[in-house]
Amino acid sequence: MKDITLGLVGVGRIGVMHARNITSLNSVLHAQGIKVRLRLTDVAADHARTVADSLSAEFLPSVEELIGSGIDGLVIATGTGTHPELIRAGVDAGIPVFCEKPVAMNVADSLPVLEYIRANRGTVQIGHQRRFDAGYLEAKRAFEAGELGWIHSLRAVTCDMAPPPVEFLATSGGLFRDCSVHDFDILRWLTGREIVEVYAKGSNNGDPAIGAVGDVDTALAFVTFDDGTLGSVGASRYNGAGHDVRLEIQGSAGSLMVGLDENSALTSAEAGIAFPSGESHKTFAERFDQAYRSEMAAFVELVLGRRQNPCTPEDAVAASRVADAAQESLETGLPVRLAAAIAI
Repeated sequence: MKDITLGLVGVGRIGVMHARNITSLNSVLHAQGIKVRLRLTDVAADHARTVADSLSAEFLPSVEELIGSGIDGLVIATGTGTHPELIRAGVDAGIPVFCEKPVAMNVADSLPVLEYIRANRGTVQIGHQRRFDAGYLEAKRAFEAGELGWIHSLRAVTCDMAPPPVEFLATSGGLFRDCSVHDFDILRWLTGREIVEVYAKGSNNGDPAIGAVGDVDTALAFVTFDDGTLGSVGASRYNGAGHDVRLEIQGSAGSLMVGLDENSALTSAEAGIAFPSGESHKTFAERFDQAYRSEMAAFVELVLGRRQNPCTPEDAVAASRVADAAQESLETGLPVRLAAAIAI
């Protein structure tokens, strides 16, 4: 039996989910002769100990002790502001790193981190979990197989059922950076094209406190790709029907809809249509449960040297670059042009 040990920093909502998914991998990996052990830390020590005890994991009191304990890979699930420092620490230790998106709060802060990773030959996987969702994978396969012809338009939607705490929104960087960045990433990943122009609008019709911290609760970005393809990316914090994540891809030969199933958060206005009949997802964790599991399985494979990095930090910064442009357009009321590529 081959043992590998992962270290996890941060046991908030995302961190607890990753911790559970890591420990659940053993039911699959045991047949391959692999056992994954988990060590974790958090500044909220009592909570972290409770989480560790519930998962038969080991609690360590600091990041330094965690990394120094001889872990084989580091999982970062802390606030965005801590990502650069923790990524560098993992790279310095010579171990593969998984970090929740984004690399840093904005592109300007991310570029020095990319340079550090490259200079030290680090391996860092960023958490854009939609790349592991079955629907998005099928859409990418169909497009690359030529089944859709050439794409003429894409329409992405990401809507939360209810907004997160205002305290989180005050430090999230805004709706485009926090939420729509997943759509910007998946559009680049699926099409293989770069977004070269963004025009964004936003509004606040919900809690005034969201506007007071400089964010919007609903936004729409119109995007143009380097080959002229058009797309839209919509987001909202208030979608009472449920957590709604979809992508409509229309091509010259066919169309596909990702996220259209019995749990879709919508209702048909047409007579006699009962679809969808299931209960809608309430949170992103429900909507992407299997994708998050597959994402962490991929990181274990990366640690074992069995696969290439499925989401590089360069990929993540490219998506953040579009989110930054959308935020700039939102603030200025003007379309923002991006070069077809950036030296990252």
